[in-house]
Amino acid sequence: MRKSEIVVVGAGIAGLTSAAILSKQGFSVTLIESHTQSGGCAGTFKRKNYIFDVGATQVAGLEKGGIHSRIFDFLDIPYPEATILDPACIVDLNDGSKPIPIWYENSKWLTEQEIQFPGSRKFWQLCTLIHQSNWIFAKNNPVLPISNFWDFSQLLKALVPSNFVTGILLKSTIFDLLRICGLSKNERLIKFLNLQLKLYSQEDVHNTAALYGSTVLQMCQKPHGLWHLKKSMQSLSEALESSLRKTGVNLIFGQKVNSINFDDVNKCWKVSANSRENSFTYLSKDLIYTPPPQSLLKHLKDPLKRKQSYKNRLNNLPAPSGAVVFYSALKKEHIKNISSNHYQFVSNEFGSLFVSISEDGDGRAPKGEVTLIASIFTKTKDWFDLDNQNYLKKKKDFMKKISLELESQFDIDSENWLHKELATPLGFEKWTNRPNGIVGGLGQNPEIFGLFGLSSRTPFEGLWLCGDSIYPGEGTAGVSESALMVSRQILASKGIENFNL
Repeated sequence: MRKSEIVVVGAGIAGLTSAAILSKQGFSVTLIESHTQSGGCAGTFKRKNYIFDVGATQVAGLEKGGIHSRIFDFLDIPYPEATILDPACIVDLNDGSKPIPIWYENSKWLTEQEIQFPGSRKFWQLCTLIHQSNWIFAKNNPVLPISNFWDFSQLLKALVPSNFVTGILLKSTIFDLLRICGLSKNERLIKFLNLQLKLYSQEDVHNTAALYGSTVLQMCQKPHGLWHLKKSMQSLSEALESSLRKTGVNLIFGQKVNSINFDDVNKCWKVSANSRENSFTYLSKDLIYTPPPQSLLKHLKDPLKRKQSYKNRLNNLPAPSGAVVFYSALKKEHIKNISSNHYQFVSNEFGSLFVSISEDGDGRAPKGEVTLIASIFTKTKDWFDLDNQNYLKKKKDFMKKISLELESQFDIDSENWLHKELATPLGFEKWTNRPNGIVGGLGQNPEIFGLFGLSSRTPFEGLWLCGDSIYPGEGTAGVSESALMVSRQILASKGIENFNL
């Protein structure tokens, strides 16, 4: 048995960040990862001469005052090399109108809004007011949802007067904001918003919480912005790993967690794991669990028998989406030139595709070549309910259809692909160990966002949740905020109550 003060399960960005913060504060930390590398959904893999980002392809929060920059400054580690995305994305509604570039510069984006969506200024102004209020609130480090008096005290400290005004919209959706602004029948604007919101909230305008959606719709603009990492998304994980090495974290790869139980004799949590050859047991007073909370139904079986209401809540969590991802490469000269690394377009076949294209010389492909990653959302049951023959047939059909969509959209000749492969929810389950290969966290609708979400505190003392299903949500910035929040809660439980970055 190996003992440490804190065990973290999962070396995605949430696990790496919480382990780095707590070890920097002097605690002994063990971090267990089933894969052979860190990063999780923000990891990478290599094929031939190409490096592909598994899931996440862009980063928020590297600007001054952003969550990643605050954490990196605290850990005293260098920032990964990155460039601002301007435009952050180009959205093509394929309706005969000009594609929509989402500019970094506020003035350019305001002009673009008026050109693309005449008469929509009130809506964007309302989103901006909500976002500015949210941003001040978030920088004050609130704890949500509230589970005890300390959490409540942190919420009170974070509140500013504007939050009491925007709080009126706590149960509202983005569609409610459109209705307030007289835009509930503006089909083109709604179509655009649905595409963007699906990426960040897994919901459409009718179901995305207004307070959440207003912020994600403003994150591309100055002073925030989205960033393209040099080399790959793995550089974010590598930077955090450098901090773990400095503080002596026991970082363990290739061990899969089988069960989690409370050891009544030693009064601590016991994590059972195994590699291909051996079994291992880890003991700790505090345990941070970063996989999707749905995985607790498998890992926490015995303790959950004593907490039936919590078990029921986990069973009744909304079903997240899966993804089908097309990984490819070609010569730069064989794809039409576009002015952004990210492109989203409407597809009659799939609803929409989100495309990420590498920069020449950024390390993902040899010079003169680029990688192209295209993803679509899918229902996981549509893949797991198939026998092997039908699964392979469906996968082949998707590969062909996605190839044709991309060839048409980017003027690519079919013989010019240098590499093509497809990942389905089954592949993501093997890669990340997320149940059914789900991507992202819980859909950010008003019933589950913020005050009404799943708490990082569980009913079991010393067991904490962290990651994209916990406030404030998905993305590398969101899970880093979650990691900071749970780290502050653990430190407060040990008498260190005023820790902030």
